[in-house]
Amino acid sequence: MTEPTTDAATDRNPPPDLDDPRVRAAIDRFWRANVRTVLVLLALWLLLGIGCGVLWADWLNRFQFAGQPLGFWFAQQGSILAFVLLVFAYAIRMSLLDARHRRELEAIRRSGAEEATR
Repeated sequence: MTEPTTDAATDRNPPPDLDDPRVRAAIDRFWRANVRTVLVLLALWLLLGIGCGVLWADWLNRFQFAGQPLGFWFAQQGSILAFVLLVFAYAIRMSLLDARHRRELEAIRRSGAEEATR
């Protein structure tokens, strides 16, 4: 029978103690920021996709973009382009949130290790 192998990355970064109230608070902050980001980006997508492509299309059609009325352009290409840009914005924002969350959990882990050695 073979012995289970250990992952070096797991040994260096053990999972956080979910019973620690500081860890729970950090996780709650992370998810609140994540949900807030999603809601803001969805609102922007709604504004650009429905607003510019449908609701304000008549007003926007007074202007031209790439030889087409701007309202038509938003309905055909603009909302798709806006969606792709919002996906990139989400990826960048979540990368920043993940890095901040990892730093926060590592600080909690270090402070817990210091308390344990006292």
